[in-house]
Amino acid sequence: MMTPPSLRACLYGCAAASLSLPALAADGGAFELGVVEVIGPRATPPASKQTVISQSLLRQFNRDTLGEAVGLTPGLSVSRNSRNEDTVYLRGFDIRQVPLFIDGIPAYVPYDGYVDFSRFTTADLAEVRIDKGAASLLYGPNALGGAINLVTRKPTEKLEGDIRAGLAAGNRQQYALNLGSRQDSWYVQLGASYSDSHSFPLSGSYDVRALPTSASNPSRTALEDGGNRNNAYQTDSRISLKLGFTPNASDEYALGYVRQDGRKGNPPYAGDAPGQYLSIGGGANSRFWQWPYWDLESAYFISNTALGDAHQLKTRVYHDSYRNKILAYSTGSYSTQLSNTSNFPSWYNDSTSGFSVELTSFAINQHVLSLAYHHKIDKHADNGLTLTKRYEDLTRSLALEDRWQLAPAWQLRLGASHDSRSAKEVYYWPTGSTSANNWLAELSHTLHGGAVAYASAARKTRFPTIKDRYSASLGSGLPNAGLTPETALNLELGIKGSPWGGAQGQAALFHSGIRDLMQRVNITPVSRCNQPGMGAATSCTQLQNIAKARHRGVELQLEQTLGSAWKLGGHYTWLDRDNRSGDTPLTDTPRHKLFAYLNWKPSERWDAQLSVDAERGRVVAYGSGNTASYTTLPGFALANVKLGYQAMRNVRLEAGVNNLFDANYRLSDGYPMPGRVWFVNGVYQF
Repeated sequence: MMTPPSLRACLYGCAAASLSLPALAADGGAFELGVVEVIGPRATPPASKQTVISQSLLRQFNRDTLGEAVGLTPGLSVSRNSRNEDTVYLRGFDIRQVPLFIDGIPAYVPYDGYVDFSRFTTADLAEVRIDKGAASLLYGPNALGGAINLVTRKPTEKLEGDIRAGLAAGNRQQYALNLGSRQDSWYVQLGASYSDSHSFPLSGSYDVRALPTSASNPSRTALEDGGNRNNAYQTDSRISLKLGFTPNASDEYALGYVRQDGRKGNPPYAGDAPGQYLSIGGGANSRFWQWPYWDLESAYFISNTALGDAHQLKTRVYHDSYRNKILAYSTGSYSTQLSNTSNFPSWYNDSTSGFSVELTSFAINQHVLSLAYHHKIDKHADNGLTLTKRYEDLTRSLALEDRWQLAPAWQLRLGASHDSRSAKEVYYWPTGSTSANNWLAELSHTLHGGAVAYASAARKTRFPTIKDRYSASLGSGLPNAGLTPETALNLELGIKGSPWGGAQGQAALFHSGIRDLMQRVNITPVSRCNQPGMGAATSCTQLQNIAKARHRGVELQLEQTLGSAWKLGGHYTWLDRDNRSGDTPLTDTPRHKLFAYLNWKPSERWDAQLSVDAERGRVVAYGSGNTASYTTLPGFALANVKLGYQAMRNVRLEAGVNNLFDANYRLSDGYPMPGRVWFVNGVYQF
């Protein structure tokens, strides 16, 4: 594992060397082979509903992690959970139902399907692509509500790159280097980034005196005393390398390598829910956790080969590994580590190996036909003190998709797929297998002026993960090898285009009916949850396919240029989620979400920006165990300001403040978010 000082030294050294290079280019281009979309000499312009967040947009709004980036798109929201993870929701679907990809390769942890979006930096990305309800079946399995694809950079000049450095409140420092070279028949792209933060400042409105006293905490000795957030440190480093070979205009072959090393603390609960608010001495519900490592390593090969004039073959071969470890402590002093238990220390060692083959044909007039096969092996191992529990899944998918140009202004997209998942190795419990069928249909029409109106319907599925089927839930869960896929029927009507001069906009209505949702039910007798290595169970639940839900909503987005110096824009999402199987609310998404900005560029050198993030109507869990209930968090509005100065043609400086008015807000109960945060950044492009 590359230590933070060594990577930081590398970045400093590379920065010093690169500053002497001549200025040749701005940002590089996107890696086309990483896009999950039909490309080719006869492909008609796609009537795609893909939302693309460009590198320039990420930098404009200083979205340094993927968790921060998703706020730039309507329909997406983020939650910060009790594990100090950024979890993302797309139209109410969580990240297990909207998988993450890097250059079209799955990038989620095999065990539970989750990934911490705050661990992924955006410095080496060309763009973030978001596909919603009728996302292409060429992605492969599990895109129940859509897909998110991170597309990396590809150089377009003989020498290009950038060097970035920044400081922020909370003793945060971050550095990034991107370096690329494009030659006649080959190219190379290198990226490196390092980010370190000791903590983050809480709002001045956070007041521990408002919290209740209790028998365990008679004097309000808080787990969080204000100022800088306790146990909120995090350090992340990332290196990426890509080598490409382009022997001719149609063929391309690329080898890639990515390594991420991270560590983080888990801020303690700081709310007032019964049974949750405890003293520094801890208690049954305290979570004094730290991650000494959260690492990812990936190696891949991607190619595109023309087979004559009418066919092309695209392949992806990859191997990913995920390693993380949790240390648990008995108190908030983090001095006495819990050990010799069946649960802690906890470390996971997961890996994924797979490949996909995609054949695209332009042989039939007015049709672009694609056939794709995905093959993926997921392995998980978690270590106790005396044994290692091992699991292995095999997932396969066969998909067919056709884009049919019905007329110059009309296009029809049709697709169908069959997916299967089987357990090849399971600790203690029986193996099992399941399968699912998916389909989609999308009709689009290009209107006068270039706007595109569309209607789509898609039946999508999501397989239960290893954790869904086999987790013992710390001794209170009964595994269920017979879990079947969740299913959703996603419907959408929308329009994208320019409604008038200087404006770009889009609007969408969506509705998803979800069946066979996995939900926990109580099991009797409780002794059915007794397992080797764990004491007698005191409660017993099991995940079963019994729930139904409905998601519906509206998305609106508009950008308007006002003269040569002003630009304003924003988007709004209304999301209504309904549990059709009981009174338990669906949690962690706002009912109303708004983002807006105003940009002013009075001269070639100076620019200023004001942006606002606002939401309300977020329902979250409140408390746990027998005292668990639900509450709606207060709404909030965050104002962010930034001033930029182009000091030289290739040097830009900027300074700003996020959460200017120091709002005290939360995205989940008991976990306050940062208050007022200042920052300064510098970038040199060549």
